[in-house]
Amino acid sequence: MKRKVTILIVVAGICLLLLFGYTRSRSKAAAASAPPQRGAGQQAVPVSIAAVTQQDMPVYLDGLGSVQAFNTVTIKTRIDGEVTQVAFREGQDVKKGELLIVIDPRPYQVALEQAQATMYRDQSQLTIAKRNVERYSELFKEGVVSQQDLDTQQSAEGNLEGMVRADQATIDNAKLNLAYTHITAPFDGRVGLRLVDPGNMVHASDTTGMLVLTQMHPIAVIFTIPEDNLPPVLKRLQKGAMAVDVFSRDNRNHLSTGSLLTVNNQIDQATGTVRLKAVFDNNDSMLWPNQFVNARLLLDVKKGATVVPAAAVQRGAEGTYAFVVKADNTVEARQVKVGVTEGNLIAVNQGLNPGEKVVTDGQDKLQAGSHVRPAAPASSTADAPRFAQAAGM
Repeated sequence: MKRKVTILIVVAGICLLLLFGYTRSRSKAAAASAPPQRGAGQQAVPVSIAAVTQQDMPVYLDGLGSVQAFNTVTIKTRIDGEVTQVAFREGQDVKKGELLIVIDPRPYQVALEQAQATMYRDQSQLTIAKRNVERYSELFKEGVVSQQDLDTQQSAEGNLEGMVRADQATIDNAKLNLAYTHITAPFDGRVGLRLVDPGNMVHASDTTGMLVLTQMHPIAVIFTIPEDNLPPVLKRLQKGAMAVDVFSRDNRNHLSTGSLLTVNNQIDQATGTVRLKAVFDNNDSMLWPNQFVNARLLLDVKKGATVVPAAAVQRGAEGTYAFVVKADNTVEARQVKVGVTEGNLIAVNQGLNPGEKVVTDGQDKLQAGSHVRPAAPASSTADAPRFAQAAGM
């Protein structure tokens, strides 16, 4: 009997210990999951902040484009002959009228001299024919010769007159062929790789050229924008020139600034886009024909816009909002209405005032009324110099 009582006491003790351990673990779990209590003991959340600023905000339209030479020509020969001189270096910049290639001129010089000799002979015969007509005219008046004899002399004169004119045309053609032996640049441009060497025979029927010349200064960029953006572009274009900036393919390096030249006269229905052409001085030769670039068309500049870093604007079930840091280092979740976005900046049309501080990092740990420990205020205008340069401001 005594043994049974001892066993019951031991079992009861074990049950009490198990119950105590379970109750304690539930209490710890409940304490860990309970929300932190606000008050003097609440820990401040470290966040990054930035100032709300007021500045001019450029509005751009972006498009993918390619560089296109204003003029490109594959220079071919108009005559047959041997190349005797290549007067350019590959990659050389040449001026209009500068000598590029010489084709052996001797055969064409000989042809010119032959044509001139033929004309000299026919002119001599024409002179005699004219004098015969004068003599026969006098004799006809005196009744010495008949009308038929006079007509024969006049016909001979006309025939020789035609021969002299044909000789003159032959001379002009020979001079033209002789001029074609010296091939010159049709415009200012840059010479490409040489496609023919001295000593080679070239023909007017050749399908390949002797060199390619491209105009580099100025140069054009063809880019596209969505057709929905065409009306504001046309409206803005009526007021004057529109600035266009081009960046490298990775959009990191600003290459050049130019102006919009024209808009294509039709929309591509397959893509829903319209092509635009901009012109650039390209004095530093940063743009190259067929180079892929990113084009940015400056459509407008929003004066005195309220601007914050884009990271400050959050989106929730009730719309867009931002955490505003108050003087006591607590935050307020304020609804905002946003405008245009440019790079890392966004214009706020309503909800924020210049000079206020907004949270740009750490929002996931915040709720209305949370205490924060702000980092040093970051400037929200970090991108402004790049925009100003691109917009030409």
